[in-house]
Amino acid sequence: MRLIFTLSFILVSYFGMSQNISLIKKMKPEKEYSNIYVKKISDDSLQTSFLIWVKKSVKNHYHAEHTENIYVLAGKAKMTIADSVLRIRKGDFLSIPKGVHHSVTKVFGRAPLKVLSIQAPKFTGADRVFVDE
Repeated sequence: MRLIFTLSFILVSYFGMSQNISLIKKMKPEKEYSNIYVKKISDDSLQTSFLIWVKKSVKNHYHAEHTENIYVLAGKAKMTIADSVLRIRKGDFLSIPKGVHHSVTKVFGRAPLKVLSIQAPKFTGADRVFVDE
């Protein structure tokens, strides 16, 4: 229930009206991209929300000061979080605490992985730390 409230609040903040929640499912990247496309959809002092499309993979990294909550909107992939390897798909929810290494190691199928990523507190990009493998 809390996730639904959070998603609704973010979408109402971004779109201005709750009846437009279905628009997030229809959103597409605004330009061609080779692997990852990121679109910021909401931002304030407490959180930043993104739609992220991934065609192939996301390098292993962690966030020094952020928790990242991910809701899978479309697609399937193999994801590593700390020492766990997971298969994720539409409808899955993941909460990744600050400091925990994570990556998308492979996207399955022709369609990209599409996720809603909510990072708290506000994300400026400064705390994303890539890990050498």
